[in-house]
This record gives sequence, C-alpha cells and structure tokens, in this order.
Amino acid sequence: MTNLDFLMAGVGGQGTILASNILAEVGLQLGYDVKKAEVHGMAQRGGQVDSHVRWGEKVFSPLVEVNKVDYIIGFEMLEAARFPQFLKEGSTALVNDYRINPPLVNLGKAGYPSKENIESLLLSRAEKVFWVEGTGIAKELGNPAMVGVVMLGALSNLVGGDKEAWLEVIGQMVPQKFVELNKEAFSEGRKVTG
Repeated sequence: MTNLDFLMAGVGGQGTILASNILAEVGLQLGYDVKKAEVHGMAQRGGQVDSHVRWGEKVFSPLVEVNKVDYIIGFEMLEAARFPQFLKEGSTALVNDYRINPPLVNLGKAGYPSKENIESLLLSRAEKVFWVEGTGIAKELGNPAMVGVVMLGALSNLVGGDKEAWLEVIGQMVPQKFVELNKEAFSEGRKVTG
C-alpha cells in the first residue's frame, strides 16, 4: 500500500473542505488509514483554505510535511503557487485555471503572477502540472461551487480507485438534490486527465 499525501489549496466558497472530506472518505473506502487537517483563514470572506489529506497503511499525523506532498490540488492559481516547498520530487500539481485577485492586486499595490510563472514555480518540484478548467466546467453545469468535485474527478484518474467508489462517496456527502449534478461534474473532471 503506497502512502499518498495531498494538499488542497483554495479560498472560501470554492468547496475545498467538501472536496477534502470526499477525498478522505474515498481513502477509507479504498482501505487506507486516513488523516485530515484544515486551516481556515477568514474562509467565509474569501480567505485562504488549506486542507491536508493523508492516505497510508498507518498514518500518524494529519499534517503533511514540507517536501512530502504527492499531489497539490489548487482551486485557485495563486493559492496553488503558495506551496511549492511542500511538493516532493516527481509530484503532480492539478491547478484550477482560475484567478481571484487578492485585495492588494485589486488596489494596484501588487501584481498577480502569470500562469507561466506559476507553472514554472510548481515545476521546480513537480514532475507534471495539469491545468483544469474547473470553475468553467462547474459554471457550465450551473453551480461554480462544484469546482472541488471537478478537481477530484481529475485527481481520481491519477490516484486510482474504482470510479464507482468515488461516485458512491459523492452521493453520500453532497446534499441529495445536488447528487446527480456533482456526479456529472466529477465525470467532466475525469476527462481532463483520462
């Protein structure tokens, strides 16, 4: 059983916490010992939200150490760029191709790095960067908050596990009236890395 460490990085309102809960539950369904921890920074006001999820034969700590992350899932471009030091050599980054300007950028006191600069920063440690039109797909389906499920769809092809196991967990964890829509979002995300 291979240990897998994930770091999810987004801002409040993007579904980062729900996505990390689904990822943790899928790990349990696949037979892993799982630990999870979150950091909320003014999440309800669009602040930073980071979630660590660890799958392994035996996991002792919920926090992933620097230089140990196998997969970073960035729900927003700049949020993904905050954590290259956590990536281990040969890791993978999945980044939602979407930007939310921080207040200093909106005030003209700072610049927002280019997509190329963010990719270069991530590739200083990661082996591969996947750009996912997560917000675009979620909006097209009618709910931008489903971006997390789109991102999980893209991730699912890379970490394995039966598609039906993922869909079963999604069915258990999202409100009943949104289950089918979230399953569709997951399937669309799988097309990115499939």
